Amino acid sequence: MSANLSFEQAPPISVPFRFFLLAPLFGMAAGLLLLVQGGDALSSRWSPAVLAVTHLFSVGFMLQAMCGALLQFVPVAAGGNVWRPRLLAALAQPLLALASVVLVAGFLTAASWLFPLAGLLFALGLGLFIVVVGQALLRTPASSATVKTLRLSLFGLTVTLLLGLLLVAMLGWQGHFAASIGIALPRLVDVHVAWGLGGWALLLVMAVSYMVVPMFLLTPAYPLQASRRLPQLLLLVLLAWSVLQLAGGMSIPAGLSAAIVLLGLACAAAYALMTLWLQKKRRRRLVDPTFLFWRSAMLSVLAILLSWLLLLAVPELRQQPRSVLWLGALVFQGVFVAVISGMLYKIVPFMIWLHLQKFNSKTVLPPNIKQMIAERQIRGQWLAHLAALALLLLAVVWPLLTRLAGAALLLSFAWLAWNLLQALWLYVDFCRRHEAVQLQ
Repeated sequence: MSANLSFEQAPPISVPFRFFLLAPLFGMAAGLLLLVQGGDALSSRWSPAVLAVTHLFSVGFMLQAMCGALLQFVPVAAGGNVWRPRLLAALAQPLLALASVVLVAGFLTAASWLFPLAGLLFALGLGLFIVVVGQALLRTPASSATVKTLRLSLFGLTVTLLLGLLLVAMLGWQGHFAASIGIALPRLVDVHVAWGLGGWALLLVMAVSYMVVPMFLLTPAYPLQASRRLPQLLLLVLLAWSVLQLAGGMSIPAGLSAAIVLLGLACAAAYALMTLWLQKKRRRRLVDPTFLFWRSAMLSVLAILLSWLLLLAVPELRQQPRSVLWLGALVFQGVFVAVISGMLYKIVPFMIWLHLQKFNSKTVLPPNIKQMIAERQIRGQWLAHLAALALLLLAVVWPLLTRLAGAALLLSFAWLAWNLLQALWLYVDFCRRHEAVQLQ
């Protein structure tokens, strides 16, 4: 697998690291918000605190980490030539960070003028990112399942952005713009969420895992046909469901909509089962701490499917306003925070090791990959992550636990940030010692 990597095309280490180091701060902000707000924060999916926390996860932690990973992954793993990555990161990353802060402030303060401002910032920052990275992916001659799925995920990100811009326009100019659209706001929100989680985030995780899981977790390769067809099927399901939601109005049969959602969740579950099966066949039997993140993420995908089936079977549960929050906790904290953390703990040490090789020093030996972040630190943060997930799920049922869940989230993301900073400090320290030896 490593023979297919283009190490010489790796961007400067500052490019992805600026995204990776900022991402946990948004997770910490989500935990702090729940800690301050308490039980009332989780009253329903439409409460200002839930909307703010949701976007601190999605456009804060997830978007920062995933954009940083793409800027490293596309040149090295997909062979794509990203135009001036240092300049792209310097422009896009602050715009995305500021847009996220403005959007969250809009939800918390109900100041309508903040939503168009956030939309403008997202259009500039994310639009630039999509154009540059999309051009690199379209021009690369590689045709692996990873590259094809990366292209699909970037298409999903584009659709998510366009739907998000439409939503902030509706929120910013409610009296004029919303009436002319003719689409109910909740339906548009549902489609936006589906594309953001399924069409962008899940497809990107699938694309990266096709290379990262066999390479780092020492598993067999994903089955070729499944890795090619499953993302395509998921995208077709999303398109069909979106058309029904946006064009069908109230005439959509409830059973048809539920069946399509179930098919989409079955696609996600099939990917999770396939990943768990590959992990069971891994060549190294020792339990790597990052392996635990992947396993818990895949189990959370299966828990989402089981939870959805339970909601379909018990209408009384489905009608509870907090039922969506249960699914949201599993999706964000259970799946994407876990899998992104697991990837960061593999990508960051590997990336640092890769950049240290250029020094070719015989007097100052670079640390090996396992020394970058101590395994006990990764395992400890995984336990904190699980505690935060469990408390979030319990807080949905018993709101009195909301502050405790917020504190656990704050601790988990702070621990992740500390682990990444330690790895960066090793890199900086080696560079400093190498430079001192060269001057002697």
